Amino acid sequence: MSWIVRPSKYRHVYGQQTKKELCYDNVRVSKNAWDSNLIKVNTKYLSVNWDASGGGAFAVIPLSERGKINDQIPLFRGHTAAVLDTDWNPFDDQLLASASDDGKVGIWRVPEDFTLAREPGEDPVDVAPLAKLSGHSRKVGHVQFHPVAAGVLASSAGDYTVKLWDVEAGKPVLSLAHADIIQSMAFNYTGSLMATTSRDKKLRVWDLRTEKAIVVAPGHTGAKSSRIVWLGELDRVVTTGFSRMSDREVGLWDTTNLAAGPIDGFYRLDQSAGVCMPYFDPGTSCLYLAGKGDGNIRYYEYENDTLHKLSEYQSTDPQRGVAFMPKRGVALHENEVVRAYKTVDDRLIEPIQFVVPRRSEGFQADIYPDCPAGEPALTAAEWFAGQDSGPKTISLEAVYEGTTPVAAVAAAKPTPKAEPKAEPKAEPAAEPKPAPIAVTESKAYVAPKKDIEDILATPKVDSMLSKASTAEDEPVPTPLREESSWEPEPEPAKEAVKPAKEEPKAEPEPVPEPKAEPKAAAPADKAEPSPVAGAAKSKLESLNANFSAVKTSVAALEQRLDESTENTSYELAARDARIATLEAKIAELSATVRALVGSDHSAAEAAPEPGVTDSIPDAALEE
Repeated sequence: MSWIVRPSKYRHVYGQQTKKELCYDNVRVSKNAWDSNLIKVNTKYLSVNWDASGGGAFAVIPLSERGKINDQIPLFRGHTAAVLDTDWNPFDDQLLASASDDGKVGIWRVPEDFTLAREPGEDPVDVAPLAKLSGHSRKVGHVQFHPVAAGVLASSAGDYTVKLWDVEAGKPVLSLAHADIIQSMAFNYTGSLMATTSRDKKLRVWDLRTEKAIVVAPGHTGAKSSRIVWLGELDRVVTTGFSRMSDREVGLWDTTNLAAGPIDGFYRLDQSAGVCMPYFDPGTSCLYLAGKGDGNIRYYEYENDTLHKLSEYQSTDPQRGVAFMPKRGVALHENEVVRAYKTVDDRLIEPIQFVVPRRSEGFQADIYPDCPAGEPALTAAEWFAGQDSGPKTISLEAVYEGTTPVAAVAAAKPTPKAEPKAEPKAEPAAEPKPAPIAVTESKAYVAPKKDIEDILATPKVDSMLSKASTAEDEPVPTPLREESSWEPEPEPAKEAVKPAKEEPKAEPEPVPEPKAEPKAAAPADKAEPSPVAGAAKSKLESLNANFSAVKTSVAALEQRLDESTENTSYELAARDARIATLEAKIAELSATVRALVGSDHSAAEAAPEPGVTDSIPDAALEE
C-alpha cells in the first residue's frame, strides 16, 4: 500500500540555527590544508586549531563565553610547527592532546577557572604543555583518545604508523605499520579493534594487541581523502570518500567480510569536492555527514544494513571544520539529540542543535538510552595487559532530573571476531527491504486497547460498523488482514483452526438439562434451526473480519492525519524562522542605507555646490 511509510522516531529531526550573538565570533581558524576537523568539543570547552605566528598554537574557548572574543587571547603554545589536530580526553574535561607538523604529540591541561576575559591592560598568559611525546619521525596528523581505558592515546603520522601511547609513561607501546599516509582512524566500541583508511586506498581492521591487520580490503577508488567511523556496538563501519570520477560517496561495510565490498555498493552523494566528515550517534543510530566547503549537514538512520535518509540541515554558510558534543552534554529539556559546532568563514563558530519535535513534556526515554559516563572502565596498564571492557554508562534520566547519575560498566562483546558471524549473515539473508519495513510497520501502529476502545466509541465508527453488519459477505484481502490485526497473531490462528466445530461435539449444552425439566424445550428449539445457526455463525465471522478491517482503516487514517499535522506545523515553523531572518536582514540593510544616505546628505550641506540651494526632504530620506 503506497501510503505505508517506514516508522522512525527521528523522521522529523530538524537542525536549529543559532543567532550570531550566541555564536563564537572573532576566532582565527588555521589555514593549514591538512585534512582534519580543525575543532573539537567536550561538555566545557572548544579547541580550535589557531592561525598563529611563531610556531604552532591552538585556542581553547569556554562554551559559556559566547559572542565576540578579544583580539588577543591566551593560546596553548609549545609546538614549533602548525597544530594539525586536537582531541579531548573523554574521562577528564580539562585534559586534551594535540598533533603537530613538528612530529610531536602534546599533552595539555586547561587551568581551573580558565577564561578568555581579562581586565583592561592585562596581557593574556599562554599555556604550556604538560608533556610532549616523541616517537614519530614525521608530522603527526591525528590524535584520538581510547574510548574505555584511561591514559591510552592513538596518533597517526607521516611515517605511515599509528602508535598507541601510555600517556602516564610517556612512551608508545603498540605500533600499526601502514603502506602509506593514514587518512583517518576509529576505535570500536570496546577499543580492542581499530579501523583505518590510508592514501593507498585500502581499508584495514586491526587487532591492536597483536599489531596486525586482520582484514584488508580495497576502499574508495578516488584519489582524495577518505574518512571512517565505527557504528557503535555493531560490527559495521561507514566510510566517506570519492569515486574514480570524483563523485562523493558513502560505503557501509561488514568488518568481518570487508572483501565482499560495501553492503549494497556505494551510496553516491553528489559531485562536490569537499571531504565528508562523518559522525555516528549510537543512541539514535543516526549518521551525520558534514562536507568541507558545504553549508549543509545530511543525516541518515541506520537500520537493517541500510542508511535511510532522514533530512538535511541547509545553510548558505560553508564549513571547513565540524565538531560534535558528547551525548551527556546535550540539552535534554529541549529534546536535543545531537549538537554540532561548525566553522563559518574561518572567523565564526556556530552551534547547531538537532532536535526531535515532541509535544509531551518530561524525559523522553525512548530517544535517550544510556550513554558513556565520562569515567574510565580500565586503566592503561589493564588494557595493555589484554583486558577488555565496555565503557561505563549512565542514565540520562538522572541528568534530566538534576540528580547525580550512577555509572555502570556496559557489557563488553565477548569475542569481537565471533560475534559478527552470527548477525551479518542473518541480516543480509533477510535483506529484502520490504520485509523489515512491513514487520516494523505493523508493530509500530499497534495501539493500546484503551485507545482502540475510545476510537470504537465514536459515532463515525458506529455508523461504519452498522454498514459493515448489513453488507454482504466479502473475502478480506490477505495483506490487509495481516496488517490490520491489532492483537498478537494468535487471533488469525484461532480463526484458521476453527475449533467451533468441536463445541457441538463437546456437548457442553446438555449439562443444563438435568437442572430443570422445563428447559428441555429450549435445547430442542435450538436443535431445529441448525442451518440458520450455521448461517448466523458464518455471518458473525464475516462481521468480525469486516470489523477488524474497519479498525485498521481508522487507525491508519489517524496515523496519517497526525503525520500530516506534524509535517505542516514543522514546515510553518521553519517558514516563520526564515521570514524572521529575512526581516532582520532587511532591517539591517535598511539601517545601513539610511546611514549612508544621511552621511552623503550632511556632506552636501557642509560644502554645497554653487548655484544649488535645494536639499533632499526628510520624507525622501525615510523612503
